[in-house]
Amino acid sequence: MMARGMLSDYFEGVAVKRLSVVETSPAASNQHEFNGSRALRGLFGDDDRKNIPARFIWLGEEQEGITADSTVSWYDARRNHPTRTEYRLYYPANEVTALMGAGDSFFLALRSDGSVMVIVTPAGSTIQNQLLWLFGLDAQPGFEFTAREITPDHDAGVDFAARYILDELGIEPEEPEADLLDGLIARFGMAFPNTRVFSALARDSLAGVSPHDDPDAVLMAWIEREDLLFRRLERHIVADRLRSGFMAAGDAADVEGFLAFSLSVQNRRKSRAGQSLENHLEALFGARGIRFSRGAETENHHRPDFLFPGQAEYLDPLFPAPRLTMLASKSTLKDRWRQVLTEAARIPQKHLLTLQPAISENQTAQMQEAGLRLVLPARLHDTYRESQRAWLMSLSDFVGLAEERQQA
Repeated sequence: MMARGMLSDYFEGVAVKRLSVVETSPAASNQHEFNGSRALRGLFGDDDRKNIPARFIWLGEEQEGITADSTVSWYDARRNHPTRTEYRLYYPANEVTALMGAGDSFFLALRSDGSVMVIVTPAGSTIQNQLLWLFGLDAQPGFEFTAREITPDHDAGVDFAARYILDELGIEPEEPEADLLDGLIARFGMAFPNTRVFSALARDSLAGVSPHDDPDAVLMAWIEREDLLFRRLERHIVADRLRSGFMAAGDAADVEGFLAFSLSVQNRRKSRAGQSLENHLEALFGARGIRFSRGAETENHHRPDFLFPGQAEYLDPLFPAPRLTMLASKSTLKDRWRQVLTEAARIPQKHLLTLQPAISENQTAQMQEAGLRLVLPARLHDTYRESQRAWLMSLSDFVGLAEERQQA
């Protein structure tokens, strides 16, 4: 496996708290301050640090993130007093602070370049859980700051789940072993191949990984390799396009052209991630001799991602319904999991495989009530709360279920 970097490459430390009513009330002075605590002092030190570059980010459950570039200042308001100290953290009002509400979680992350990220999330949300997991914070935030230093000797590697969350924060991790990746994608030049070709390349480049090995480890190895290959090729193509510039007639900046290109990059990432997951699942099931149909049509023209043992059996009213299985695959969920519930009426217990870490307890409870079982590669189970894990299925569990029903 490739080295993926460490979280300490990006952050030096983090502090988090739950916001109180007083801390979110609009101030006539249009400014905000936190009293300096031991946790904050451990993060920022004893010296005054004025106008630290800061990126403020609001991340809700469904809406896109909102960002604002600003500053924060850490200072002792009684610096000249011979015996007393009174540390404060000051930050000006902006579009993100205007959205803060009582009970929201307030993350203060010190970047390795000396800047700060201020991340605000709704309490109990999926993104809050993801950030707590990413930063190694076990407890739900309280009304006092808790902090953690992130150092190379007490650090976690940036794996697939961490990369997913860093993406949400707008942080682009470096590609490890770039020369190897460049050699693998050289034949594509400056054009993206279709997803099946790219997925096959990722699998073929991992000679030591067999689909007959542990399904959870195999799927993650394939997914991670394709993710790295895709990002490396994307970096080359985007860099080439940026070098060409965005100029309209009369030497005017082509703003619309730039925005359209940026949107196309984001949309391609999202669509290819879902197709990549389906491609690798198809290869895994096929190699293991599991019978299935991909994209078969059911009632009302629904097309579940995978139907076991196949479309013919599903449409045969004499085929026993308990031997039918449906698996949807979505690399990320948001609230789209509800779409799966109507895709195969003959199958009351639906299964949905995702790569999204740390989905909130509220969301998984709703899935349980709706008769939907969540399937995740085993490595991602640790990102979930202990109370959720007994209900989660691994891909190995699902493969065993499909094989058992096929042999019945």
